[in-house]
Amino acid sequence: MSDLSKFLPQNFAANPIGLIAGKGRYPILMAERILAAGLPLKVISFVGETDTDWVAQLPKEDHIQIKVGQLGKMLKSLQKLNCAYAVMAGQITPRKLFHGLHPDLKALKILNSLKRKNAETIFGAIAAEIEAVDIQMLDARCFLDDQLAHKGLMTQGSLKAEPEYIQHGIKIAKGSANLDIGQGAVVRKGTVLAVEAYEGTDPMLQRAGTFKTDGLIFVKTVKRTQDYRFDVPVFGERTLEMMHAANIQTAALEAERVLILDKDKILEKAQKLKIELYGYSLDLTEHTNSPKVV
Repeated sequence: MSDLSKFLPQNFAANPIGLIAGKGRYPILMAERILAAGLPLKVISFVGETDTDWVAQLPKEDHIQIKVGQLGKMLKSLQKLNCAYAVMAGQITPRKLFHGLHPDLKALKILNSLKRKNAETIFGAIAAEIEAVDIQMLDARCFLDDQLAHKGLMTQGSLKAEPEYIQHGIKIAKGSANLDIGQGAVVRKGTVLAVEAYEGTDPMLQRAGTFKTDGLIFVKTVKRTQDYRFDVPVFGERTLEMMHAANIQTAALEAERVLILDKDKILEKAQKLKIELYGYSLDLTEHTNSPKVV
Protein backbone atom coordinates (compact mmCIF):
# COMPACT_ATOMS: atom_id res chain seq x y z
CA MET A 1 0.00 0.00 0.00
CA SER A 2 2.95 2.35 0.51
CA ASP A 3 3.16 2.82 -3.28
CA LEU A 4 0.25 5.26 -2.85
CA SER A 5 2.76 7.76 -1.47
CA LYS A 6 6.45 7.67 -0.64
CA PHE A 7 5.59 9.32 2.67
CA LEU A 8 3.52 6.40 3.95
CA PRO A 9 5.15 3.82 6.24
CA GLN A 10 6.22 0.54 4.65
CA ASN A 11 3.75 -1.42 6.75
CA PHE A 12 0.80 0.81 5.81
CA ALA A 13 -2.50 -1.07 5.50
CA ALA A 14 -5.99 -0.09 4.35
CA ASN A 15 -7.24 0.80 7.82
CA PRO A 16 -9.25 3.90 8.81
CA ILE A 17 -7.35 7.20 8.67
CA GLY A 18 -8.38 9.94 11.07
CA LEU A 19 -7.93 13.32 9.38
CA ILE A 20 -7.53 16.06 12.00
CA ALA A 21 -8.76 18.91 9.83
CA GLY A 22 -7.98 22.58 10.36
CA LYS A 23 -8.61 25.55 8.09
CA GLY A 24 -8.22 26.01 4.37
CA ARG A 25 -7.77 23.91 1.28
CA TYR A 26 -5.14 21.56 2.73
CA PRO A 27 -7.49 19.19 4.62
CA ILE A 28 -9.98 19.21 1.74
CA LEU A 29 -7.33 18.11 -0.73
CA MET A 30 -6.03 15.51 1.73
CA ALA A 31 -9.54 14.11 2.20
CA GLU A 32 -10.08 13.95 -1.56
CA ARG A 33 -6.84 12.01 -2.05
CA ILE A 34 -7.58 9.54 0.75
CA LEU A 35 -11.05 8.82 -0.64
CA ALA A 36 -9.72 8.58 -4.20
CA ALA A 37 -7.29 5.90 -2.98
CA GLY A 38 -10.27 3.91 -1.74
CA LEU A 39 -9.24 4.18 1.89
CA PRO A 40 -11.64 4.59 4.83
CA LEU A 41 -11.68 8.23 5.94
CA LYS A 42 -12.72 9.57 9.35
CA VAL A 43 -12.60 13.27 10.21
CA ILE A 44 -12.11 15.31 13.36
CA SER A 45 -13.10 18.93 12.67
CA PHE A 46 -12.95 22.08 14.80
CA VAL A 47 -15.77 24.48 15.60
CA GLY A 48 -15.16 27.84 13.92
CA GLU A 49 -12.07 26.61 12.07
CA THR A 50 -12.82 23.75 9.66
CA ASP A 51 -14.79 24.61 6.50
CA THR A 52 -18.32 23.40 7.18
CA ASP A 53 -19.27 22.87 3.51
CA TRP A 54 -17.12 19.84 2.76
CA VAL A 55 -17.38 18.42 6.27
CA ALA A 56 -21.19 18.47 6.07
CA GLN A 57 -21.01 16.14 3.05
CA LEU A 58 -19.38 13.38 5.09
CA PRO A 59 -21.44 10.54 6.58
CA LYS A 60 -22.39 11.55 10.12
CA GLU A 61 -20.90 8.38 11.56
CA ASP A 62 -17.49 9.25 10.03
CA HIS A 63 -17.20 12.76 11.46
CA ILE A 64 -16.88 14.23 14.95
CA GLN A 65 -16.61 17.96 15.63
CA ILE A 66 -14.80 19.34 18.68
CA LYS A 67 -13.63 22.70 20.02
CA VAL A 68 -10.02 23.80 19.75
CA GLY A 69 -8.25 22.57 22.87
CA GLN A 70 -10.36 19.49 23.58
CA LEU A 71 -7.45 17.09 23.40
CA GLY A 72 -9.07 14.43 25.57
CA LYS A 73 -12.16 14.46 23.36
CA MET A 74 -9.98 14.27 20.26
CA LEU A 75 -8.26 11.14 21.53
CA LYS A 76 -11.57 9.51 22.47
CA SER A 77 -13.04 10.49 19.09
CA LEU A 78 -10.17 8.91 17.15
CA GLN A 79 -10.67 5.72 19.14
CA LYS A 80 -14.47 5.83 18.72
CA LEU A 81 -13.95 6.13 14.94
CA ASN A 82 -11.63 3.07 15.07
CA CYS A 83 -8.74 4.97 13.49
CA ALA A 84 -5.49 3.09 12.98
CA TYR A 85 -3.78 6.22 11.65
CA ALA A 86 -4.07 9.96 12.15
CA VAL A 87 -2.88 12.83 9.96
CA MET A 88 -2.95 16.56 10.69
CA ALA A 89 -3.79 18.96 7.86
CA GLY A 90 -4.78 22.61 7.93
CA GLN A 91 -4.03 25.53 10.19
CA ILE A 92 -5.65 26.49 13.45
CA THR A 93 -5.91 30.29 13.82
CA PRO A 94 -2.79 31.20 15.88
CA ARG A 95 -4.63 33.60 18.19
CA LYS A 96 -6.91 30.75 19.28
CA LEU A 97 -4.08 29.56 21.51
CA PHE A 98 -4.42 32.82 23.45
CA HIS A 99 -8.10 33.70 23.02
CA GLY A 100 -10.96 31.30 22.37
CA LEU A 101 -9.17 28.16 23.50
CA HIS A 102 -11.32 25.57 25.29
CA PRO A 103 -8.73 23.32 26.96
CA ASP A 104 -9.96 20.19 28.69
CA LEU A 105 -8.02 18.56 31.53
CA LYS A 106 -5.82 16.59 29.13
CA ALA A 107 -4.89 19.75 27.20
CA LEU A 108 -4.23 21.74 30.37
CA LYS A 109 -1.91 19.03 31.63
CA ILE A 110 0.04 19.12 28.35
CA LEU A 111 0.21 22.92 28.16
CA ASN A 112 1.35 23.22 31.76
CA SER A 113 4.12 20.69 31.15
CA LEU A 114 5.65 22.65 28.28
CA LYS A 115 8.44 25.09 29.07
CA ARG A 116 8.27 26.49 25.54
CA LYS A 117 4.97 26.87 23.72
CA ASN A 118 5.29 26.95 19.95
CA ALA A 119 3.99 24.90 17.03
CA GLU A 120 6.63 22.21 17.45
CA THR A 121 6.22 21.70 21.19
CA ILE A 122 2.41 21.90 21.24
CA PHE A 123 1.71 19.74 18.21
CA GLY A 124 4.58 17.42 19.09
CA ALA A 125 2.97 16.80 22.47
CA ILE A 126 -0.40 16.19 20.80
CA ALA A 127 1.18 13.73 18.37
CA ALA A 128 2.79 11.89 21.28
CA GLU A 129 -0.58 11.59 23.03
CA ILE A 130 -2.18 10.22 19.87
CA GLU A 131 0.53 7.61 19.40
CA ALA A 132 0.25 6.69 23.10
CA VAL A 133 -3.23 5.29 22.35
CA ASP A 134 -1.80 3.11 19.54
CA ILE A 135 -2.80 5.35 16.64
CA GLN A 136 0.08 5.91 14.23
CA MET A 137 0.71 9.49 13.12
CA LEU A 138 1.34 9.84 9.40
CA ASP A 139 3.64 12.24 7.58
CA ALA A 140 1.40 15.20 6.69
CA ARG A 141 2.73 15.16 3.11
CA CYS A 142 1.28 11.70 2.45
CA PHE A 143 -0.92 11.35 -0.64
CA LEU A 144 0.23 14.81 -1.77
CA ASP A 145 3.55 13.87 -3.37
CA ASP A 146 2.68 15.66 -6.62
CA GLN A 147 1.78 18.84 -4.72
CA LEU A 148 5.28 19.44 -3.38
CA ALA A 149 7.57 22.12 -4.73
CA HIS A 150 10.12 20.64 -7.11
CA LYS A 151 13.66 21.73 -7.87
CA GLY A 152 14.26 24.54 -10.34
CA LEU A 153 12.09 27.29 -11.81
CA MET A 154 8.52 26.01 -11.69
CA THR A 155 7.01 28.86 -13.67
CA GLN A 156 7.87 29.61 -17.29
CA GLY A 157 10.73 31.77 -18.53
CA SER A 158 14.10 32.38 -16.93
CA LEU A 159 14.81 33.21 -13.30
CA LYS A 160 14.83 36.99 -12.78
CA ALA A 161 15.90 37.11 -9.15
CA GLU A 162 19.65 37.07 -8.52
CA PRO A 163 20.81 33.68 -7.14
CA GLU A 164 23.00 35.36 -4.51
CA TYR A 165 19.99 37.22 -3.11
CA ILE A 166 17.93 34.03 -3.09
CA GLN A 167 20.74 32.29 -1.22
CA HIS A 168 20.82 35.12 1.31
CA GLY A 169 17.07 34.77 1.82
CA ILE A 170 17.41 31.02 2.30
CA LYS A 171 20.11 31.52 4.92
CA ILE A 172 17.90 33.97 6.85
CA ALA A 173 14.77 31.81 6.60
CA LYS A 174 16.67 28.65 7.54
CA GLY A 175 18.27 30.34 10.53
CA SER A 176 14.91 31.68 11.68
CA ALA A 177 13.30 28.25 11.31
CA ASN A 178 16.07 26.54 13.27
CA LEU A 179 15.49 29.05 16.09
CA ASP A 180 11.77 28.13 16.16
CA ILE A 181 10.77 31.66 15.08
CA GLY A 182 9.03 30.91 11.80
CA GLN A 183 9.38 29.28 8.40
CA GLY A 184 9.62 32.27 6.08
CA ALA A 185 11.41 35.52 5.35
CA VAL A 186 11.32 38.37 2.83
CA VAL A 187 14.59 39.88 1.66
CA ARG A 188 15.70 42.45 -0.88
CA LYS A 189 19.22 42.66 -2.31
CA GLY A 190 20.88 41.38 0.86
CA THR A 191 18.58 43.22 3.28
CA VAL A 192 16.09 41.45 5.56
CA LEU A 193 12.70 43.15 5.33
CA ALA A 194 10.53 40.75 7.32
CA VAL A 195 10.75 37.44 9.15
CA GLU A 196 7.74 35.22 9.79
CA ALA A 197 6.85 34.67 13.43
CA TYR A 198 3.81 33.28 15.22
CA GLU A 199 1.40 35.52 13.29
CA GLY A 200 1.98 33.50 10.11
CA THR A 201 2.90 34.10 6.49
CA ASP A 202 0.24 36.57 5.35
CA PRO A 203 0.91 39.29 7.95
CA MET A 204 4.64 38.99 7.20
CA LEU A 205 4.02 39.52 3.48
CA GLN A 206 1.82 42.52 4.27
CA ARG A 207 4.58 44.05 6.40
CA ALA A 208 7.13 43.54 3.65
CA GLY A 209 4.79 45.20 1.17
CA THR A 210 4.68 48.42 3.21
CA PHE A 211 8.22 49.22 2.02
CA LYS A 212 6.78 49.90 -1.46
CA THR A 213 9.88 48.72 -3.29
CA ASP A 214 10.89 46.16 -5.89
CA GLY A 215 13.20 43.15 -5.97
CA LEU A 216 11.57 41.42 -3.01
CA ILE A 217 12.10 37.68 -2.53
CA PHE A 218 9.91 35.51 -0.30
CA VAL A 219 11.58 32.34 1.00
CA LYS A 220 9.73 29.42 2.58
CA THR A 221 11.66 26.68 4.31
CA VAL A 222 11.71 24.09 7.10
CA LYS A 223 13.98 23.60 10.08
CA ARG A 224 16.76 21.03 10.05
CA THR A 225 14.85 18.80 12.47
CA GLN A 226 11.37 19.36 10.98
CA ASP A 227 8.72 16.95 12.22
CA TYR A 228 6.56 16.23 9.18
CA ARG A 229 3.71 14.83 11.26
CA PHE A 230 2.57 18.45 11.63
CA ASP A 231 3.43 22.03 10.69
CA VAL A 232 4.28 21.28 7.06
CA PRO A 233 4.80 24.63 5.28
CA VAL A 234 2.11 25.36 2.72
CA PHE A 235 1.98 27.72 -0.26
CA GLY A 236 -1.54 28.31 -1.56
CA GLU A 237 -3.66 30.71 -3.57
CA ARG A 238 -4.08 33.20 -0.72
CA THR A 239 -0.31 33.41 -0.27
CA LEU A 240 0.08 34.05 -3.99
CA GLU A 241 -2.50 36.84 -3.84
CA MET A 242 -0.78 38.36 -0.81
CA MET A 243 2.53 38.33 -2.70
CA HIS A 244 0.89 40.11 -5.62
CA ALA A 245 -0.63 42.77 -3.35
CA ALA A 246 2.75 43.31 -1.67
CA ASN A 247 4.59 43.51 -5.04
CA ILE A 248 6.72 40.44 -4.26
CA GLN A 249 7.55 38.79 -7.58
CA THR A 250 9.74 35.86 -6.49
CA ALA A 251 9.05 32.98 -4.12
CA ALA A 252 11.77 30.45 -3.32
CA LEU A 253 10.26 27.27 -1.86
CA GLU A 254 12.23 24.33 -0.49
CA ALA A 255 11.78 21.39 -2.86
CA GLU A 256 10.11 18.25 -1.45
CA ARG A 257 9.41 20.16 1.77
CA VAL A 258 6.84 22.86 0.90
CA LEU A 259 3.35 21.93 -0.29
CA ILE A 260 1.88 23.93 -3.18
CA LEU A 261 -1.82 23.21 -2.82
CA ASP A 262 -3.58 22.76 -6.20
CA LYS A 263 -0.14 23.05 -7.72
CA ASP A 264 -1.09 23.22 -11.42
CA LYS A 265 -3.64 25.95 -10.74
CA ILE A 266 -1.17 27.93 -8.61
CA LEU A 267 1.58 27.75 -11.22
CA GLU A 268 -0.82 28.94 -13.90
CA LYS A 269 -2.05 31.83 -11.76
CA ALA A 270 1.51 32.78 -10.76
CA GLN A 271 2.38 33.01 -14.45
CA LYS A 272 -0.53 35.41 -15.05
CA LEU A 273 0.50 37.54 -12.06
CA LYS A 274 4.12 37.60 -13.28
CA ILE A 275 5.30 35.92 -10.08
CA GLU A 276 8.10 33.38 -10.40
CA LEU A 277 8.12 30.27 -8.21
CA TYR A 278 11.50 28.66 -7.71
CA GLY A 279 12.19 25.36 -5.97
CA TYR A 280 15.52 24.97 -4.21
CA SER A 281 17.27 22.12 -2.46
CA LEU A 282 20.17 22.47 -0.07
CA ASP A 283 23.56 20.91 0.39
CA LEU A 284 23.68 20.96 4.19
CA THR A 285 26.08 19.49 6.72
CA GLU A 286 25.96 19.54 10.48
CA HIS A 287 28.84 21.99 10.62
CA THR A 288 27.83 24.76 8.24
CA ASN A 289 25.72 27.85 8.78
CA SER A 290 25.86 28.78 5.10
CA PRO A 291 23.51 26.58 3.06
CA LYS A 292 24.47 26.17 -0.56
CA VAL A 293 21.68 26.17 -3.13
CA VAL A 294 21.90 23.20 -5.47
